[in-house]
Amino acid sequence: MVKILVAEKLNEKGLDVLYASGMDIVYNKDITREELLDTIHEYDALIVRSLPIVDKELLDKATKLRVVGRAGNGVDNIDMEAATNQGVVVVNTPDSNSISACELTIGLLIAACRNISEANNCLKHGEWGRSRFQGVELSGKTLGIIGLGRIGTLVANRMKAFNMNIIAYDPYITDEQFARGRAEKKERLEDLLREADVITIHTPKTAETLGMIDREQFAMMKDGVRVVNCARGGLYNEEALAEALKSGKVAGAACDVLSKEPCTDSPLYAFPNFTVTPHIGATTTEAQESVGICVAEEVVNALKGELVANAVNMPVLKNEDLLTIKPYMRLGELLGKIYHQLQKKPVYKVAVDYCGEAAELDTGMITRAVLRGLFEPILKEQINYVNAMKVAEARGVGVIESKEQDAGHFPGLIRVKVYAGQRVYRYCGTIFGLDDPRIVEIDGYRFDFRPEPNMILVENVNKPGMIGKIGTVMGENNINISAMQVCPGGDNEVAMMTFGISREPSEEQLENIAALDDVLKVRFVEF
Repeated sequence: MVKILVAEKLNEKGLDVLYASGMDIVYNKDITREELLDTIHEYDALIVRSLPIVDKELLDKATKLRVVGRAGNGVDNIDMEAATNQGVVVVNTPDSNSISACELTIGLLIAACRNISEANNCLKHGEWGRSRFQGVELSGKTLGIIGLGRIGTLVANRMKAFNMNIIAYDPYITDEQFARGRAEKKERLEDLLREADVITIHTPKTAETLGMIDREQFAMMKDGVRVVNCARGGLYNEEALAEALKSGKVAGAACDVLSKEPCTDSPLYAFPNFTVTPHIGATTTEAQESVGICVAEEVVNALKGELVANAVNMPVLKNEDLLTIKPYMRLGELLGKIYHQLQKKPVYKVAVDYCGEAAELDTGMITRAVLRGLFEPILKEQINYVNAMKVAEARGVGVIESKEQDAGHFPGLIRVKVYAGQRVYRYCGTIFGLDDPRIVEIDGYRFDFRPEPNMILVENVNKPGMIGKIGTVMGENNINISAMQVCPGGDNEVAMMTFGISREPSEEQLENIAALDDVLKVRFVEF
């Protein structure tokens, strides 16, 4: 019989779904690491929240494991690469706590504007102190929302009822999505920071967003601004936030998340106008019920061999051509990853052309892989193969497929066209042999290179000596080159070079390359 281990506390309604499946359910919410390692080989599925670490050591012992269910958003405690390599499907519940997170955001926003936490503490310590707690009304004020995704849009729609002026910054959202959120679009973050009376942030934690609100950004804000964070710890630089509270630049702040958790001692706690909660965004009866039911249904469906909506890595697929499709899915994802690492304009349409033998495949899953690659640099674990179409629709991105028999010199070709602003950006790739993906075009530059995990792309004036100049600077900056190609552009005046490198370069190293004469643009790209 199929056996499922629930290794952390799960809502009763979620447990009911599991028991109703007829599978063998073991509920041991207090299981130790040692017990888990000793018994994991018995189970077909594992359900966790945050504490059990599903790492390579555990997965190596999980010889029967087919599914890991994470009852919550994110997969921080799961080794995704190891799970994928072993064919273990990982599912989570990204939408189950959206309303709860939105409502906590609004609660903390009001608390920051009306000094609720400080007034509560004062009265409970025997002081009336009414005159000390003069706050500000939300009506007529400007709310700045950084990140107009699922939760940001919910906040925007609700705060309209407070008669607030809503402005938002999100470089990856289309104008149509701003209209749905009834928010005025700000092209630059600094414009939002200068205009907003209250600021709330709703972005994933990525290399781009980590510490995105630092001393420079606080300095741009209005005096007496209020700030809120119910998204991810570390989006605000907490040292800079403490300084802004101390100086009075920030009149009130409220956070549900911190850069390090659990955290019972922080310099921020010394400020009476700083309200903090211990990461309780999803801690409501409704959210916990929704999380429990969702993870239970996803795990049961995955074990039955059905497609699951929240598979974070590879969903279970019933397809006789899987061995043929998988290399093209990987190629599609690689092609999708290029755009947002080179460009910042919001995308409104994606067209995927399948040529030659690629046109003979079941291309639906390949297109989803393209979308997963496109959105992964900005959404991280929130995007997967199955929800890719839904995410594109929610962000106002149209998706078009076409097929043609002619693949030119290649047996099969995928051509991805990304429409943004007034431009169409084109990326093409093919498969050599059974599973050897190659990029053969980047927006007019024709190549034939195998995508490396870490690459630097350089656009430069096409003139003699540039390869040597750039290579010398890379050597001086201790950047080891594993592969390199150069391609002149169509007008022969500009060229692009691609460098496979051994590790991610620092910003300073990239700036040193960009500082060279006749170098026009330098980008680091992760594949």
